[in-house]
Amino acid sequence: RDFTRSDYEVLLIDYRGFGKSTGKRAEKAIYKDSQYVYNRVRSWYPEEKIIIYGRSMGSGFAAKLASKNNPKMLILDAPYYSLSQLTSRWLFFLPLSILLKYHIRTDIWIKYVKCPIYIIHGTKDGLIPYRSSVRLRKEAPLTTRLIPIHGGKHNNLTSFDEYHNHLDEILQGKYDLIFDKSLKDFLDF
Repeated sequence: RDFTRSDYEVLLIDYRGFGKSTGKRAEKAIYKDSQYVYNRVRSWYPEEKIIIYGRSMGSGFAAKLASKNNPKMLILDAPYYSLSQLTSRWLFFLPLSILLKYHIRTDIWIKYVKCPIYIIHGTKDGLIPYRSSVRLRKEAPLTTRLIPIHGGKHNNLTSFDEYHNHLDEILQGKYDLIFDKSLKDFLDF
């Protein structure tokens, strides 16, 4: 509703094996699906009107998609730094290097994103700690703005007026990320 009330059209996808999507879960396949959907959207709208939004587990896929394309902006909601780092926090007693078949490295891909990045994260998130977003911001400090939702947890950010107000300001271009042509040229490597 935050996007539609601002007259944005929204396309949501369920990854393979999640929600109503079928298919076998595989990291490469999910990246491929994401790019396919992006290409379709790009055939309807110019990239300067496309916003990629990734929440929680979707943040790694969203960061990679944004790094491979030129959207207007990337919004990450409660993102993790790296999946292996996150899972080692909860499953420290297991050999994760062997067990973890998904790598999904938000920390790697965020460095290559050439558009403004907005990270929204609750300061009381018990699943993906707020410090994960602090670390992500350090990976792309020139293009990233971190917006804390004080007292927010992992699954309740939308219950905060502060969340909706910040998202409105992002979508209306009221946040001043100094992102001019010279910076964009600098990032085109």
